[in-house]
Amino acid sequence: MTATAALDALLTRYSVGPKHLAEPGPDDAQLALMVQAALRAPDHAELVPYRFKLVRGLAKQAMAELFADAARAAGKGEEGAALDAERALRPPVTVAVVARIDLGHPLVPAHEQWAAVGGAVANFLTAAHALGFGGKMLSGAKVRNAAIATAFCEPGETLVGWIALGTPARKPTGPSRKPGPGQVLIDWP
Repeated sequence: MTATAALDALLTRYSVGPKHLAEPGPDDAQLALMVQAALRAPDHAELVPYRFKLVRGLAKQAMAELFADAARAAGKGEEGAALDAERALRPPVTVAVVARIDLGHPLVPAHEQWAAVGGAVANFLTAAHALGFGGKMLSGAKVRNAAIATAFCEPGETLVGWIALGTPARKPTGPSRKPGPGQVLIDWP
């Protein structure tokens, strides 16, 4: 990939929500490339403080049931539970993002490990975009639901959220809502 192509992937990436994702989703080889890109993110001491857990096929139904149960536990009625279950089933592929932060690491403080998790997610999503897929990182109250967290995490891990993946059914419209570089790149002092 040329520098121009790499920059193009970075500068044209946008989030695509699950309702705008269609089949096909990425195959195993494409998912492996996305993970390879994630592994290239800055990571002090090469701790790899994250795991990606793939949800596809029959596993989507199990996740849908977890989401519906969580909706009911949060006081939503059956209509809300059905909507949350549908959200689990809609993306062709979902990837759970799990953080493994070592709070007692003698060299790498927790905030640097969290930065590595964020960098990995950004690289994963940019690689998905470069391969022609759309995706979006999702979280919300579900990541704090004990049953859902237990289903995805080992002891000491934190469920960060899910990456919904598939083929974009539409391109974004309208101007970017992000500020320009001049508003975030500031001389110090």
